[in-house]
Amino acid sequence: MINCQLVIIGGGSAGMASALKAYQEGIKDIIIIEKDDKLGGILNQCIHDGFGLDLFKEELSGPEYAYRFIQEIEKLNIRCFLSTFILGIDNDFNIKILNKDGVEIIKAHAIIFAAGCYERNAGAINLMGDRPSGIMSAGTAQKYLNIKGYMPSKRVVILGSGDIGLITARRMTLEGAEVLAVLEIMPYSNGLTRNIKQCLDDFNIPLYLSTTVKQVIGKSRLEKVIACRVDENGNFIDGSEIEFDCDTLLLSVGLIPNIGLIKDMGIRFSSTRGPVVDELLQTDKKGLFACGNCLHVHDLVDHVTNEGYLAGLGASLFLKNKIKENLNVEVIAKNYVSYVVPQYINTTLLDNITLKFRVKKPLKNVNIVISDDKRIIKRIPKLTLLPSQMENIVIKTLDLVQNNGKIYVDIEMKI
Repeated sequence: MINCQLVIIGGGSAGMASALKAYQEGIKDIIIIEKDDKLGGILNQCIHDGFGLDLFKEELSGPEYAYRFIQEIEKLNIRCFLSTFILGIDNDFNIKILNKDGVEIIKAHAIIFAAGCYERNAGAINLMGDRPSGIMSAGTAQKYLNIKGYMPSKRVVILGSGDIGLITARRMTLEGAEVLAVLEIMPYSNGLTRNIKQCLDDFNIPLYLSTTVKQVIGKSRLEKVIACRVDENGNFIDGSEIEFDCDTLLLSVGLIPNIGLIKDMGIRFSSTRGPVVDELLQTDKKGLFACGNCLHVHDLVDHVTNEGYLAGLGASLFLKNKIKENLNVEVIAKNYVSYVVPQYINTTLLDNITLKFRVKKPLKNVNIVISDDKRIIKRIPKLTLLPSQMENIVIKTLDLVQNNGKIYVDIEMKI
């Protein structure tokens, strides 16, 4: 058995950032467990630029961004178990792993869970029709292109306008494929505005809103996709069908936090499908922290990294026995707000707390209102709010000291 103060599950941006922060805070006995043969996670296949604008004030590719953290990990000699799979975690933080050396148990005193997320597949959305080859997630196609050097298609339809789908549409076009259409079931895009412009508009790729796949047709290989417009209830509108002759359908239909390893540990989960956490990103299980896309899906890697830093700080405070809970504040999402992280605030260790949330639908000319049962703590005017863009609102912990109850994150329509 290997004994370790802090085990970090996941070697992507969140996991690496949490390791570096914990080390900086004096926790030297750290192990990062990563299933791939290198650190970096999904960043390694994201060869486009646009990473690091917030954190480094530079435009970096995914591998360049990852390498900056990998260098620091190597410089500090933080232990990394690569090509290592986790078979299970029990409630005493015994982690059973499998790698080339066989099966081993790591006994951790604290765990940071940074396992990322995974893409929804055809079965998850009940895609109707045949099941030929040529139907895959946009991330899988991205991996074929950018890691394996294999061109998976010639004529492509993309379902879903999330950022992965938009970026893959551009990448496919640059590699010589014809992207016939991007279909989006919602009446608005789920991608960042800059990606709509740079990945679709700049390449004349049409975006069909309120439109989804009605049927896929093909024997051994996909031959045709029949798309159809939908009404406000998601029902097909008869007579609005469009046929696309294609050999590939890429799915960009949402990301789901990867929480399989901790789902049976007796902790609560939120509407994001990630665990419920406090302001230090600690779950209901003392000593178990969560950060990054396994907690809630982010749109910018810089935000994932900052969340990793916070989890590293939280875990280091836990290991030093410095977390003394003296608040009991529940954070509640109201009305147009789909979720808020954190869901609880338990200490006064942080001077400021960042509330992260998304809205349920596009909104214009509104106020973000943070309040309790007696007063408005903060009101922020916003010209637009989009579901594709996570909002970050900073509040002072001193504003909560007198409130051992609830605070609300709400949207107020301007008159």
